[in-house]
Amino acid sequence: MNGADFRGVSVHNFSEKILEQVVHFHVMKLDGGFFLWVGSAPVLSNLAVSLNSKYDSTPLSTLVMGDPSDTTATSLAQRLAKRTEKQVFVSYSLPMSDSSLSLLVEGRIKKELELHPEHF
Repeated sequence: MNGADFRGVSVHNFSEKILEQVVHFHVMKLDGGFFLWVGSAPVLSNLAVSLNSKYDSTPLSTLVMGDPSDTTATSLAQRLAKRTEKQVFVSYSLPMSDSSLSLLVEGRIKKELELHPEHF
């Protein structure tokens, strides 16, 4: 890639009330991937990255920062990398008290991907 091919960074924000909690989503589209932050307060509690590999059908993923016992960010990054075929950075800053919240949040992300694929 040379400098002329770089398309810059674009930002897309959306929010939704899920299980009586307002959840904010912040997407930064990068060249060849995107960064997704999910949370209810302005906190970056973890960061995971995932990308596809030509050696395995499951995307490679790792936690860059945060609690390694909480695999939510890593798992979400891996599923999004597989779905979008892009490098994905995820910060998931919601409490882990409710597993149904995580499922609903992921459903909302998938809906946004279908409605606005240009932002991812």
